[in-house]
Amino acid sequence: MVWVPGERVSRLSHAVDVAAPAGVVYGLIADAERWPLYLPPNVYVERLDFDGVRERLRMWVLADQQIKSWTSDRVQDPARRRVSFRQDLIMEPAESMGGTWWVQALAPDRCRLTINHEFTAVHDRPEDVAWLERATVDFARLGLKSLRFLAERWQRLDELVLSFEEQVRIKGPAELVYGFLYEVADWPGQVPHVRRVELAEPHVGVQEVTMDLAGSDGASDTVRSVRVCFPHAGRIVHKDTVPRKLIAAHCGEFSLVPDATGLTVLSQHHVVLREKDIEQVLGAGATVQDARRRVRADLGLESLQILRLAQKHAESAVRML
Repeated sequence: MVWVPGERVSRLSHAVDVAAPAGVVYGLIADAERWPLYLPPNVYVERLDFDGVRERLRMWVLADQQIKSWTSDRVQDPARRRVSFRQDLIMEPAESMGGTWWVQALAPDRCRLTINHEFTAVHDRPEDVAWLERATVDFARLGLKSLRFLAERWQRLDELVLSFEEQVRIKGPAELVYGFLYEVADWPGQVPHVRRVELAEPHVGVQEVTMDLAGSDGASDTVRSVRVCFPHAGRIVHKDTVPRKLIAAHCGEFSLVPDATGLTVLSQHHVVLREKDIEQVLGAGATVQDARRRVRADLGLESLQILRLAQKHAESAVRML
């Protein structure tokens, strides 16, 4: 880390060497919409605009255990393997925040990934400068560690990552369906695999959830997650900050898609498997394919239980009317 004292602008630089081709690493940093799966602090990233070079992103990020949101402008430069960024709707308590990702090829299968940040704090308050430094250092270290882990397994990444969805057709009001999905604190006693829920809402539409879950094998897991809710769009996105066993990263979305005859409700999942858990959880000799099947089956079953209960909630109310 490089610190430049005596200046109002704080500058931090972090780097890591990666045993993977530079193009692979650049692809990971360029694909910001996948960052909730790739970078532990990122909860959700929405691309607002992209012309092939310049893009505008809205981000929700866990920064020093606080959920922050901002909008960034990014410029991609694949020829030089650089991505520059600058926040416009800025994360408090920053007055400005920007920087650069840079991938430098060292050999055909080795590169150096660097992230540079520069920021100023509102009114230069020392406590705010210290918080921004702490949050930025955590983001850089966690992000670089995760990107190196994924990049160094790039030839097997298709095995370790899986994406899928479940859907249910509902003939009922979207508001009732969304309400059931939103009121996660009411799930214990209704949703079979949910034993306990602790809920905090630090901001309107942002939920911090701790769940005790019953697994298909009888074991229990405690999972912590952040959910960002968009009621007018009929969407709830979620990211596990402490995932269950077998899973290194997990994010997804509930979405409501209305049409002329009813409503389709989808539950989408994106997962990175945790290889070191496989034999411990599934037994000696278990493989990545075994883990894929277990995770797909467990998350799929849980999703269908939730969606069918939302269906029952909405369609029962319609019949009563």
